[in-house]
Amino acid sequence: MMFIPNLLSTESGSEGIVRARIVIVEDEPDLREAVAEYLGAAGYDVATAENAAAARGLIETQSFHLAILDIAMPGEDGLSLGRWLRSKMPIGIIYATAAGTALDRIVGLELGADDYIVKPYELREVLARVRSVLRRVPQPTGPQDKKARTERRTVAFGPFHADLDGRLVTGANGTVIDMAKSEFDVLEIFLTRANRLLTRAAISEAIGFTEDPESSRAVDIRIMRLRKKIEADPANPKFLRTVRGEGYIFSLPAGDGN
Repeated sequence: MMFIPNLLSTESGSEGIVRARIVIVEDEPDLREAVAEYLGAAGYDVATAENAAAARGLIETQSFHLAILDIAMPGEDGLSLGRWLRSKMPIGIIYATAAGTALDRIVGLELGADDYIVKPYELREVLARVRSVLRRVPQPTGPQDKKARTERRTVAFGPFHADLDGRLVTGANGTVIDMAKSEFDVLEIFLTRANRLLTRAAISEAIGFTEDPESSRAVDIRIMRLRKKIEADPANPKFLRTVRGEGYIFSLPAGDGN
């Protein structure tokens, strides 16, 4: 693994400002070092790892704002590493893969990517995507880094525990509940608005859909899938209940919550 400190940033002399830190996990050495060198020259602090195991060692000792993860690596793949990363810290994720089909892209985004890049790619494109993602993810500074990693929004319901910042749901005995990005989006909407009636239009708006018959069906499908993962009996839900003719309500008993 390698660490490249920023040498050219105009912020290098600014007290209290921490430059964005990026970790690149890529098993191709030439590509890994080329991307690291280019991003380092662009003003970022960059660390590299040749596989998921090395990346986990880095992340246990320091925090990062963004990760560029190769999906197809020997051993643990980038998708699994990305889910683990999100459980450790708020972080932007860009997946890199040699597969460029629309289906591959959708799968990557559904699993929580902030962006997606197809190999072989131009270094200028990587930089553009890095800048775009960093504008959308939390940017902790200085001593607040540790605080940002420990103070997380969490909600407990029944045997489940949802880490809203890490975008991770665990069940009994800490078992991770495999959840697509679209399903977690809906769950987060309900958990942050528990015990309130939400119409399909309100859910669609919160997700970013334009309300129409298509988006209403998409909301219903996501709720159906979510129930299969968090309800003991999806046909008779305890948490995510239907209010006929009006919408849905997520019942969070008193004492549960953040």
